Amino acid sequence: MSFKMKSVLLLLFFVVALHSCKSPKVVSRPAPPKRDVPRVVAKPKPPRPEIKKEVKVEVAKEIKEEIKAETYAEVVPQFKQSPYVMREFRAAWIATVANINWPSKSGLSTQQQKDEAIKLLDFLKAHNYNAVIFQARPQADALYQSHLEPWSFFLSGEVGKAPSPLYDPLQFWIEAAHDRGMELHVWLNPYRAHHSTGGAVVPKSLVKSRPELMVPLKNGMWWMDPSKKATQDHSAAVVMDILKRYDVDGIHFDDYFYPYASYNGGKDFPDAESYQHYLKAGGKLSKPDWRRAAVNGFVKRIYQEIKAEKPEVKFGISPFGIWRPGYPESVLGMDQYDELYADAKLWLNEGWIDYFTPQLYWKINQVGQSFPALLGWWESENTQNRHLWPGIRIDYGGDAANVDETINQIMLTRSTGAESKGTAHWSISPLLKYPNLSRALVDGPYKKQALVPASPWLHTTLPEAPIVGTTIEGDNVSITWSHPESPSVFNWVVFYKYAGDWDYVILDSKKTTIQLPLYSEILGHREPLLVVGVTAVDKTGNQSSFHNIEIGAKLFGAF
Repeated sequence: MSFKMKSVLLLLFFVVALHSCKSPKVVSRPAPPKRDVPRVVAKPKPPRPEIKKEVKVEVAKEIKEEIKAETYAEVVPQFKQSPYVMREFRAAWIATVANINWPSKSGLSTQQQKDEAIKLLDFLKAHNYNAVIFQARPQADALYQSHLEPWSFFLSGEVGKAPSPLYDPLQFWIEAAHDRGMELHVWLNPYRAHHSTGGAVVPKSLVKSRPELMVPLKNGMWWMDPSKKATQDHSAAVVMDILKRYDVDGIHFDDYFYPYASYNGGKDFPDAESYQHYLKAGGKLSKPDWRRAAVNGFVKRIYQEIKAEKPEVKFGISPFGIWRPGYPESVLGMDQYDELYADAKLWLNEGWIDYFTPQLYWKINQVGQSFPALLGWWESENTQNRHLWPGIRIDYGGDAANVDETINQIMLTRSTGAESKGTAHWSISPLLKYPNLSRALVDGPYKKQALVPASPWLHTTLPEAPIVGTTIEGDNVSITWSHPESPSVFNWVVFYKYAGDWDYVILDSKKTTIQLPLYSEILGHREPLLVVGVTAVDKTGNQSSFHNIEIGAKLFGAF
């Protein structure tokens, strides 16, 4: 107890005693806790002081405030940072268009499709990836149950035909990815309505059911007119339908906004009628600016609608890797600003995305499209400090070239100075095709597991720390934990130390126990497990406080 509090209580003691001696009337007064009553030594009775009501109230207030302050300091734990855990976005694209990655061909049975999906996810998990970018809408169709668009041709070989036996592929992929502690980002093509490999255009196709939105291209594809409000409304409805019904971790758009000029034989996109309608309504923009305004408005709208519905879900775009030739000065190549009408720099500058994955599919030493030159330029444009996770090509025609180039590019992304590190790999196929590449990654830069970097602009509220218990069972230590808010937990990180530095293992949210060896061989010495701890990580990467649990004390006490 502080000296101030003792003095106040002593004063109150004398006031009560004097007042009770003069009058038999009982007056209610605040009584201090018994443990705080001071011992009083008998002294000659002093003259009775004049006590004002205001003084009594003020004294009581001081006592309450001091008690409250002492109690608060005792019960509120201080946040403690965990030991180091690697944070890096490690993703692979899973393309379904043209059956590039999954399913391996159309018409497979439900069980065959599931078996292929599990094989791919198990492979990524074993190689310490933590995210999957899964294409669920390749051509205005659905690899999930949808009332807006038909079942995908690439599942069954027939537009509108459901899997048999019926299942929901997207739901299956989400649950299987989460069971392995990996994020699943749904990859959607916002405007492509029919791919040249997508079979015949049939009545169930959106090309037939929504012809007012469609324009044909000379390579056999159909495209929705991005300038039309009805196109934007429909694609936005698709995004929000997925967002509301599925537990996705991200919504992902690729580089197909207005189509590449080669898709239409080098001819201009056939939207002259839409542009004339715009001019007649009083529009003043040039056709290129009008097209860019349509795309920009749609990107901003999607970001805002996602944040209004589920702010924790990340929105990402993987545009063509060059914004415009000359940015930076050494860069040459296609001008997406003028050909795809995609002002990707604006989206990054404005923060209309949570992560940005420009497709930097060139080598480090490639003249005109140097990987580090482009990466550095995009980093300089990341004024809102969003995640910059470049897309990298990992197939250069052979194991040796693939290994050196891929590892060097990953190391370059780690050396840019950005707090958020990561890459997306195009695609999973080379990892399966070239075993030396995948082995070199898991033996090298991906040797340790990694958490997906946190997104502090979404929210920074930390999850509560789990309640952890340990028991020594023979040659193992069993670690178990529980959490009051387990539905919001995405990963657990179990930290442990035998000797020297801390180590860790990242687990999916359904795990609540793990066993570690009581002893470990380290540099030829048999070292006992000394300390463990567990932290909770939520869906946006926020990590709980860390608390040590001493195992060494239990161990040496037992023996």
